[in-house]
Amino acid sequence: MATFRAPANDVDDDHEVAEGSGRVLRDNVWGTFEDDVWRRDFTANALYYDIRDFSVRDLVGGVADIRARRLRLLGDPVQRYREDPVRMLRAARFAAKLGFELDPGTAAPIPQMAKLLENIPPARLFDEFGKMFQAGYALPTWQQLQRFGLVAQLFPWTDQWLASSSDPRRTEFIEAALANTDKRVMQDSPVTPMFMFAVLLWGPVRERADMLMEREQMSEPQALIAAANDIAVAQNGRIAVPKRFSFPMREIMQLQPRFARRQPKRAQALLEHRRFRAAYDLMLLRVTLGEVEQETADFWTAIQKDNPPPPERAEEPRDPTRSKKRPPRRRRKA
Repeated sequence: MATFRAPANDVDDDHEVAEGSGRVLRDNVWGTFEDDVWRRDFTANALYYDIRDFSVRDLVGGVADIRARRLRLLGDPVQRYREDPVRMLRAARFAAKLGFELDPGTAAPIPQMAKLLENIPPARLFDEFGKMFQAGYALPTWQQLQRFGLVAQLFPWTDQWLASSSDPRRTEFIEAALANTDKRVMQDSPVTPMFMFAVLLWGPVRERADMLMEREQMSEPQALIAAANDIAVAQNGRIAVPKRFSFPMREIMQLQPRFARRQPKRAQALLEHRRFRAAYDLMLLRVTLGEVEQETADFWTAIQKDNPPPPERAEEPRDPTRSKKRPPRRRRKA
């Protein structure tokens, strides 16, 4: 149940708009049912059920839009996107989830207004990430985001990596991971942002690691550690990834060189690593990019039959940057 609210006016006290951008920062004005209708994002979710006569109240043509499988923004799209740029992400997500087509007036301003997402707090965008990529519609949502130029605002380094090459395997790599995630959701299997961020950032991390190996003469493991840290920090400026996901994300990237070592002791040690399963899944996807030979992938698939790895631990990883707890100071005697 939600309280009906009304559009703001000049005399409302509990209303604040960001100067310049027009983004609504606070809006808490009480109203009637007829007022509340115009606060909805899309006509398709501006329908109300009246318990007095068990009827559906539709003042904005929402039923007709649903029947036409059309997603239409209420009001002037430019103004509505300025009020809350996250509406552009919702438009992409709902279109993907429902299989609707965006109304031309709703779709047209998005590519030009996408940069407004830079004003959205990164923590809020992490919440939106979960809704877009962990609800079973990750692949079609990604395709909608690409269609409207929104990937560049959420994952600028990934967007640059995709645009810097015409190799179709880069797109196939990401889309295969998204399709697998959707499949897991439909099977009620667990999914985690850790793995999706690892996939989406792997390309930029790999490129930066190669550069560090060439320019700084770093070893591959050292370069991957440095590159993963650099890209993760930069990405955090767009989408704030909690440490409980960002640290294991870096771990599974840093484990990738170890799949090339197949000596019995080294293979067993990797099998026993708490991030083996996620790292193995990433390694399999790297076959698509041509970074891993199929023979190597087959070896690690076969070895698990006789030596099943332990289940991944559920506890949060320790923050290695956090100093150890210091013992309390002793008070000096007077």
